[in-house]
Amino acid sequence: MIADALATKALENGFEVIFIGSTSGQDRKYFEGKSNFSYVYFLNSSGVVNKRGFAKVKAMWNIFRAFLVSREILKRHKIEATYSVGGFSAAAASFASLSLRISLFIHEQNAVLGRLNSLLKPYAKRFVSAYDKDSSIKGYPVKDVFFKSQRIRESLKCIIFLGGSHGAKAINDLALSVAQELKKRDIKIIHQAGESDYERVKQEYKDLGVEVELYGFTKDLDKLISRADLAVSRAGASTLWELSANGLPALFVPYPYAASDHQYHNASFIVKNELGWCQREGDELREKLLSTVGKPLEQKSKKLIEYSIKGVADMMIKDIKETLK
Repeated sequence: MIADALATKALENGFEVIFIGSTSGQDRKYFEGKSNFSYVYFLNSSGVVNKRGFAKVKAMWNIFRAFLVSREILKRHKIEATYSVGGFSAAAASFASLSLRISLFIHEQNAVLGRLNSLLKPYAKRFVSAYDKDSSIKGYPVKDVFFKSQRIRESLKCIIFLGGSHGAKAINDLALSVAQELKKRDIKIIHQAGESDYERVKQEYKDLGVEVELYGFTKDLDKLISRADLAVSRAGASTLWELSANGLPALFVPYPYAASDHQYHNASFIVKNELGWCQREGDELREKLLSTVGKPLEQKSKKLIEYSIKGVADMMIKDIKETLK
């Protein structure tokens, strides 16, 4: 995740780093118990955009309460700068920072500008985006481990299916539909199915007679990615750029209900630059994957490595230091 990449570099530069996230979503799963942050806080907040009526009022009230708590946290730690990566979990701390006149920096993760970042952009010291040609810092902050294990894929011996942090039934079903064909072609399968769908997928692979390396959720995704030669993945920003940094070509299957359809636009950016493939969920998805399995990988893998920019997190932290002088 982008927050983890930034925290690692900030600590290397002598900063105390705290994380303010939400009790909802995936923040706790990634950062509770073990993380690079000096302190982590999870506040009661949830998305507002897709809610109506009382649910919307309640969500806004929770963000306001989280805003008040965030002010106290920022003052307690004497925070000098805040980096927002968008989304509802960033709202409280971002507004709290502005209310305390703490320098706010924004990284837009997606190809479509999120509503929170759009609202905050005029008040930020810096706005960074891998998709914006006018961004002062190019690229996306990815942990060094993805660059260290990068390699050019010359042939397809192993495919990895990634449905995101929650898993994705459409990708799980796609993997199951091609499992026997991949077995015939002697292609190994690594599959992160998501915890909620793990048992069903496990049983179906067993019924098909196909051995796979199956996970519900794992924090060792970098190791799995480095072993694969092709990925089938959602097009969330962090995963997209981690695959790119590792030189792993991918067929992206965008989550159809993502806000502003941002996953499709993320994947379209990759396709436009001839770095990978994209196919929406639907009847043609299986055929698209099987045709992709037969395509050469080396050229796309090389282009991904050439396109990826190493040290973006370093640049972002250096920019903070220069701005605070």
